[in-house]
Amino acid sequence: MHTEARAVSTMPSDEFFLARQPILGRDQILVAYELLFRAAGEHDDARLTDGAAATAAVISHASQLGLRQVVGNKLAFVNVDEVVLMSDYVRFLPPHKVILEILETVKPTEPLLARVAELKALGFKFALDDVIHHTDEVGKLLDLVDVVKIDLQGVAPEALAHLVASLHRTGKKLLAEKVETQQEFRLCLELGFDYFQGYYFARPLILSGRKITPSEMVILHLLELINSDADVAAIESAVKRDPLISLNLLRLVNSRAAGPDGRIESVAEALAQLGRKQLRRWLQILLYATPGSKVELDSPLLQLATTRGKLLELMSLQVRPGDVTGAERAFTVGIMSLADALFSMPMADILDNVELADEVRGALLARAGDLGAMLDVVERLEKADTGRQFTGALRRLGLTPKQMREIELAAFDWVRELVRDAA
Repeated sequence: MHTEARAVSTMPSDEFFLARQPILGRDQILVAYELLFRAAGEHDDARLTDGAAATAAVISHASQLGLRQVVGNKLAFVNVDEVVLMSDYVRFLPPHKVILEILETVKPTEPLLARVAELKALGFKFALDDVIHHTDEVGKLLDLVDVVKIDLQGVAPEALAHLVASLHRTGKKLLAEKVETQQEFRLCLELGFDYFQGYYFARPLILSGRKITPSEMVILHLLELINSDADVAAIESAVKRDPLISLNLLRLVNSRAAGPDGRIESVAEALAQLGRKQLRRWLQILLYATPGSKVELDSPLLQLATTRGKLLELMSLQVRPGDVTGAERAFTVGIMSLADALFSMPMADILDNVELADEVRGALLARAGDLGAMLDVVERLEKADTGRQFTGALRRLGLTPKQMREIELAAFDWVRELVRDAA
């Protein structure tokens, strides 16, 4: 039996990790996610197995992993190699939801090209992965693909413009992969890339002398009031001082109200309806709104922050069943972990403006304690860095790959519903 095929047939269906990486359009709105499947092996570093065997194993158990649950109404980019393309596994995927990403190791043989053409006729779309040169082999596949992914880390800066220009002439959409800084993003935008993949939008760009705005200070003050168990009158008074917060509060609560008769018109009613736990979460989310505007829940930074919050909350409940206070702190760690990118300030300076439990502060500043370990796991998972350090941390927390994946799917669901409810 072929080594790769044997890996597919013998790998237990629950022994894999799922990483989901955002792909943004030129307007910085999410358009898709790349799904990366990593084998969870004791003796290897849990990287993507040769021949995309992990992908094939997951596809063959597609009933376990509803794509809509993972990517919502976005597209899913899924890595495929020759073995997967030539197998029947690929037919488990819905053509309207996926873009099959042909790995750079795939050779454009006649049977392979014929198979890609056959799948295109069935409605599948294709991307070419990790292009760093416009070679003859790339040329043979270009007619069949819809998107070309250029690996920024694999192309010399002085060669990038020429490569982009030569591929632009083919009329294909171009995706910049491994965009790690705002400077790289701006360069790719100027060169005419259509899509961008990487965590540049979540990287803190520290601005010297940056101060927290009055509107942001109001939200941080409200969070302090809730954390210190202040009375309802004090919280209501603080909310009313900021018209935008009041309007957003009413909008949020009314998006969840049942029917036309359930409309809530006052801040007092809204606070009663929401409760302190939900108010705290809503305020943490509102921090990610552009000052002076309503909160946009499809912002990639906000979606990443809320996903982290829910992931850490669910991990905490799995590790410490029944500890509701601990779960709330875990949510706070997750959603506040991107505050430095949000405020363009060092995390320590931000935390000087808000009272947080020592456990939360330690996790955010030094990845300390169980909450710090959970945040480290989530950050590694986002980047598909699921090697020995990742699996060791997961094991120390008492979590299995299957539990982690179920937690991910539940968190993705929660964020999707949050966006839908506030639409």
